[in-house]
Amino acid sequence: MLFDAHNHLQDERLDPWREEIAAAVPSSGIGEMIVNGSCEEDWPQVAELAQKHTWVRPAFGLHPWYVKERGSPWLEKLREHLVAHPRAVVGETGLDRWIENPDVEAQVACFRAQVALAVELDRPITIHCLRAFGLLEEVLRSRKLPRRGFLLHSYGGPAEMVPGFVRLGGYFSVSPYFAHPRKAAQLATFAKIPLERLLAETDAPDMWPPLELNPHPLPSADVNHPLNLSVSYDLIAAQHGISREEAEKVVAGNYQRLFDDLGA
Repeated sequence: MLFDAHNHLQDERLDPWREEIAAAVPSSGIGEMIVNGSCEEDWPQVAELAQKHTWVRPAFGLHPWYVKERGSPWLEKLREHLVAHPRAVVGETGLDRWIENPDVEAQVACFRAQVALAVELDRPITIHCLRAFGLLEEVLRSRKLPRRGFLLHSYGGPAEMVPGFVRLGGYFSVSPYFAHPRKAAQLATFAKIPLERLLAETDAPDMWPPLELNPHPLPSADVNHPLNLSVSYDLIAAQHGISREEAEKVVAGNYQRLFDDLGA
């Protein structure tokens, strides 16, 4: 059984193929996917997908790209969605200095609020981070963190920071995009992450694999299919020198430790 720790099935770029994708999931070997909301506007879409499909676990969060557009009651709306979905994850949230003219102060404030909410509701949290790993570690070290831990999705930070994030409760997910030759150095970082801290993701519709390794190409070449999750498992197996079957077993255990007793 495969588990996608992070995607955006609600994204409008998947509109032409969403029904086809949903029909294929039950026979694909994917047991569950975590569908992440990024802003107030798409949280209801994520909730609708979770109500419609048993294999969707919702996640609700305010992504750093959208902090400038947040409404004044955003945090209360977020709380309402999380309370209404006891199995939901907090996310996607985080910090990003890569975007143009980032409001880092607002990002940090929103991130801290979501970490506190995750602690209060006893939920894990999914974190996005670009060009802000030092700041991220600083913020995490200064806060009470969810006892379940947190996921650094599509981890792009330095290998040297991995042990510190692990001590704080971090897990790290691999996306198909790391199969591109230009990402070889970053992919090598995953060989240094303990197996018991690795998860697989697609980040669909983003993070598509190279064409020659793409088992489910879509007419739009820069749109990633959620069934490309198998590529991430292959990358984990190759980086750690284990069989694909062993990778599936390890990732399933990691996924269950981080997420599976939610709402029990």
